[in-house]
Amino acid sequence: MTPQSPLLNHPGAVAGGGADAGVASHYGDPFREQRLLADGRAVVDLSQRGVVTISGPDRLSWLNTLSSQLLLELRPGQSTETLLLTVQGRIEYAAHVVDDGERTWLVTEGGDAGPLAAWLDRMRFMLRVEVADASEEWAVLGATRSLPDLAGNAVVWEDPWPFVGVGGYAYSSVTDADHPGAERSWFEYLVSRADLEEVVASTGLALAGSLAAEALRIAAWRPRPGFETDEKTIPHELDLIRTAVHLSKGCYKGQETIARVHNLGHPPRRLTFLHLDGSQHTLPAAGSAVISEDRTVGRVTSVGHHYEMGPIALAVLKRSADPTAELVVQDGDETYAAAQEIIVAPDAGQVVGRATGFLRKPR
Repeated sequence: MTPQSPLLNHPGAVAGGGADAGVASHYGDPFREQRLLADGRAVVDLSQRGVVTISGPDRLSWLNTLSSQLLLELRPGQSTETLLLTVQGRIEYAAHVVDDGERTWLVTEGGDAGPLAAWLDRMRFMLRVEVADASEEWAVLGATRSLPDLAGNAVVWEDPWPFVGVGGYAYSSVTDADHPGAERSWFEYLVSRADLEEVVASTGLALAGSLAAEALRIAAWRPRPGFETDEKTIPHELDLIRTAVHLSKGCYKGQETIARVHNLGHPPRRLTFLHLDGSQHTLPAAGSAVISEDRTVGRVTSVGHHYEMGPIALAVLKRSADPTAELVVQDGDETYAAAQEIIVAPDAGQVVGRATGFLRKPR
């Protein structure tokens, strides 16, 4: 378990909960913090995240054989993301990946770092690699712009979302330039946990809480492990083929499902963006049912209040759910009207011999 952030001692800090326990959800003014973060004038404490390091000369070739992304030619400072899947192609672990020339750094959800490090350690066999859970020594700071002074003294991961990488494929009908995520650049800085307060002060920027970062993430249609994922999630359902999967790399666990669904089938569920009715003073909880014509068709996975768009959410729906229907989110006795924007198209997948539909033809 990652330790509590010292930035919770900052004036006005209100502790977060769930996966974001241990850091501040806000510092007294969530909407102002969100605007500052969006404008590049704030940093967000992400020290609840986990950090796993892999050293040794075989680290990239070894990790390449285990995960969904092509990592053989990852250059020092280059960022990517990868997935470790079950034999059935379901997401078991997800990691932000960057290599500094000596070590490969994996940034995960806080609760995943220990289990992931232990699993990787069991997979080493006779290879020249060393795996460590470094979460107690290293913390993560997030920002929407590059911070050159900080980057000179930190390992930096730059989010590739939403631009389709080499070997990737878009399951959304929007082009890269029109994708909402194109408006959100995102950087994660790995800094010494012992120096976290000093590093934040050196940036000269304001502090934003996790609520601000989450609202911007949701608006960018960016999936988050443990939120949009469950024990059945396959990458196609969340449009993660675009940034986390290389469709023509060598064999890895789960590859058969990846290829079969992509080429011949359809993902059983699809990620959807919801505009929620803003007339109420509350937001539905994550996990709330999404209902269409008196039938439950999915669940809300992430909820936020955007400083411009108002209440927004991500939801995972059945593929059969009508993409034009008005939806209702049910949280106990409270109901919230919801209008959907398609992220993963209902006819996504089945690339071999596919007809035109919601998705554009492959390039």
